[in-house]
Amino acid sequence: MPGNSLGEAFRITTFGESHGAALGLVVDGCPPGVPLSEEDFLEPLSRRRPGNYLFSSPRQEEDKVELLSGVFEGLTTGCPIALIVRNRDQRSEHYEPLRDIFRPGHADIAYFQKFGIRDHRGGGRASSRETVARVAAGVVARRILEPLGVKVKAYTVELAAIKAMAQDLSFADENPIRCPDREAYVQMEAALKKAYEDMDSVGGIVEIIAENIPAGLGEPVFDKLEADLGKAILSVGAVKAVEFGAGFEAARLLGSQNNDPILNRPGAKGLDPVYGSNNSGGILGGISNGDPIIIKVGIKPIPSIGRP
Repeated sequence: MPGNSLGEAFRITTFGESHGAALGLVVDGCPPGVPLSEEDFLEPLSRRRPGNYLFSSPRQEEDKVELLSGVFEGLTTGCPIALIVRNRDQRSEHYEPLRDIFRPGHADIAYFQKFGIRDHRGGGRASSRETVARVAAGVVARRILEPLGVKVKAYTVELAAIKAMAQDLSFADENPIRCPDREAYVQMEAALKKAYEDMDSVGGIVEIIAENIPAGLGEPVFDKLEADLGKAILSVGAVKAVEFGAGFEAARLLGSQNNDPILNRPGAKGLDPVYGSNNSGGILGGISNGDPIIIKVGIKPIPSIGRP
């Protein structure tokens, strides 16, 4: 099964299944001398852990990282970083009745059509538990990017067709839905409760903003920055759509409305542009322009529900 690695200068490979012994990650391209310890992964993995919230999966995992290589005395060595997170709450027996049944909306049937074999226990490699390795990779990446001033934030802007209008990011960090709007949060939680009681699920939209990104990242045509970012985001199991900047809304605008006015920063020596808007999402011609990169991600309702 190819297709388990992503990236070039910073390359990650994930491995493992939902009900296997462990999930794992190998990171190539981390420079030496970056501070890193197993404790750095605790808080991010705790945020990811679904068992912390009533309306998510009841699975309770410790999600403790075991660093196997690439770190010595608290610093990265420049060699590949390998780590695992052991599975301890699989409950594989719950999936035995599904051994010969394909579940609607799951990857089981597509995996079987392609490989002639499938792991029926919790979705196997296609399980959302694979994102444990993604979060771990993000911890390493953040350690590299933070000293450069790069900041990435994400929050829920829509859930069950309820839109967040405010942008209180401190509140987003305080609630399990990661919603930045107090009023919308109450409505979203009510919608989740109803779906839960109806043995159903809901989808939503997450907005990602990356700030202090230098201009010049990405290549024209086939290695556009949107294409590379889109590939990474769409490789997450539940993601079905990605848009940059104004996205699909740009198709409804006039060119005069969609164009971001180019201004020169006051007092700048030489070219130091600022933009009057950011419909481009920080990317022009497949290359970053120095503005924040803005991405919206559409996430489908999880298919594991209690009704036909």
